[in-house]
Amino acid sequence: MSDGTTDARRPQVAVLGGGVMGETIVSALLQAGWAPEDVDVTERSALRANELSERHGVRSCDSNAKVARRADVLVVAVKPNVVGEVLAEVSPVLRPGTVVVTIAAGLPISFYEQRLPEGAAVVRVMPNTPAVVGRGVSVISAGTHAGAEDMALVRRILAATGIVVEAPEKDLDAVTAISGSGPAYAFYLIDAMAEAGVLLGLSRDVATTLAVGTVQGAATLAQQGGEHPAILRERVSSPGGTTVAAVRELDAHGVRAAVVAAAEAARDRSRELGAEYAG
Repeated sequence: MSDGTTDARRPQVAVLGGGVMGETIVSALLQAGWAPEDVDVTERSALRANELSERHGVRSCDSNAKVARRADVLVVAVKPNVVGEVLAEVSPVLRPGTVVVTIAAGLPISFYEQRLPEGAAVVRVMPNTPAVVGRGVSVISAGTHAGAEDMALVRRILAATGIVVEAPEKDLDAVTAISGSGPAYAFYLIDAMAEAGVLLGLSRDVATTLAVGTVQGAATLAQQGGEHPAILRERVSSPGGTTVAAVRELDAHGVRAAVVAAAEAARDRSRELGAEYAG
């Protein structure tokens, strides 16, 4: 499928599910240049559907089949436990060449390919929550029939949500452990730093502002500086200074080992959930 850069119109996109991530995709589409009339969104709650229409100007309804009939790209943004039901609704009306993009957690590409028309192009996406503010990381994996143009189109759709990385599906459990669950690790650290500031005598507002700003600034420096995080850490660590003393305590309390163990636990749980959902 063409990504629409040379066509008179951009591909018609239908987003199934108007939750937080579904709305994030709608917003990303509009930022990427899609016109509101080229975007449909489905939502079972009439109140929520009206809210999405009024906020973004897109068409909304409660019929997945209705919007799937005219979609060039179908984004599945519903809970994993109802994906099978949704695919049963849209599969009979899906047009040849429609690209199916899923952001539902856990379900493998094979789950979709078995329930969609033969040859359907499926792209699986693992986003994370900072996507709602345009600072997310989304990892995309191609299905059996998804080609380079399909992947380029998905990248274009997701561009406004943050960084987009391509990886084979076999890596998505590890991806979940790092970028999918990773924001929670960062929030945990921010909360711990803020709490430490309070214990050291700072007001909670000041401590929280310092913690959030420091983590944000360090992440930006790591992203833009192009240097290994260990080198950046060493630059803050003067011999015999405060940072060396602090990092020594982090090592003594096994913080690095705890992060690795947490990621392994998240990966293992991702595998378990995938098996449960697919089953």
